[in-house]
Amino acid sequence: MLRFIGNLFKRKHIDFRALVKSGALIIDVRTIDEFRDGHLKSSRNIPLDSIQSRLSELKKLQKPIITVCRSGARSGMAKSILTAGGLTVYNGGAWNVLGKKL
Repeated sequence: MLRFIGNLFKRKHIDFRALVKSGALIIDVRTIDEFRDGHLKSSRNIPLDSIQSRLSELKKLQKPIITVCRSGARSGMAKSILTAGGLTVYNGGAWNVLGKKL
């Protein structure tokens, strides 16, 4: 029983470097001002409050998406929105932490 419960909360390892090499897009969902203060070179800025309205645009690209923000909370919300819209999305968490993994 304890093993079952532990497996529910176990995070799968995601090879973000391989995802980016294979063409995944990094979408930074922080505000424009936060993005200007620092971001991953290869990322695009689409603030969380604009994600829903940009869904069809992102779908047309037909690429997996990695969402990032300051802490991982907003990127998790963006992941939920985009996944519900039919996209393949990974929550990369904090942009600066993901940058160290790439």
